This record gives sequence, structure tokens and C-alpha cells, in this order.
Amino acid sequence: MTDLQKLQSLLDAGQVKLGVHIRRMNSPGSPVYRAMENVAPAAIILILSFGSTMLVHFYLGAVVLAIGCWWWLMRHLPRVKDGVFDRTAAFVLAEERNFDFWWSQGVLSLYARLPGGEERAATMRQDWRAWIRALPGTLETLPPDRRKDGD
Repeated sequence: MTDLQKLQSLLDAGQVKLGVHIRRMNSPGSPVYRAMENVAPAAIILILSFGSTMLVHFYLGAVVLAIGCWWWLMRHLPRVKDGVFDRTAAFVLAEERNFDFWWSQGVLSLYARLPGGEERAATMRQDWRAWIRALPGTLETLPPDRRKDGD
């Protein structure tokens, strides 16, 4: 069993959490970035706001913009974050080469809670393979939520 396969099994069992720097992975040039997911909704909000201002009144345009901003921050952005996390996790766990590269870029981190309550985390400064190997055989099961760092 390779280190990446062991990491995958620990992640599947909920014994280790993967952290992803969302902002860096949701930027142009990233393999998981989707421009339409980020640009199109903002463009639609601005066009509707400007159109409302031009065709009706400034106050209607301001209300449309305020509602659009609320929708973006409260409804759309959490879905984008979840999508970026899921796509990044699938991408980096697909091949060891991908995991190594993005680990070296500081985009990924790992976290585990040991049976005695001790918590361990690994970032790009540590060797993730050595960190995985140093974990004891039995780990405490973590809550099912995923760690999303970097926001």
C-alpha cells in the first residue's frame, strides 16, 4: 500500500482531515478553477443592477445590487467553496505526483486527532509521507465535517 493509498483510506475513515487553501485553488491557472462559476454570476448581478438604474431609478439599481451581493455571499460562495474543495481533493488524491506538487506549493494540509487527545497537523514544512507513517495504527474517529482552510 502506497502512502497516498494509506492517506486515502484514513481520509475515507474520517481519521485524518485534508485542508485546502481555497483562495489559491479558486484562482485562474489552478486546475480546478472554473471561470464561469466565478465570473458569470457577478456579471449578471452587475448587468441587472446597471439596467435597473438606467431603466427605472438609482434606488432600484442599489436594491438589486444589495440583493445580488447578499445572494453571492450567503448562497453562491459557500457552494463555490465546497466545489473547489471537492475538485481539489479529487485532483490531488488521484495521483501522487499531483499531491506532491500541490503540497510543495503550500495549498494542502493534514490534521489528525490521536486517541490520547493529542492533535497533529502537517503543512508544507513537514514531509507528508513521514507524517502519515508516524500516525499510530488506531486513531480516534473525527466528526464527519471536512476542514477547509485558507479562507
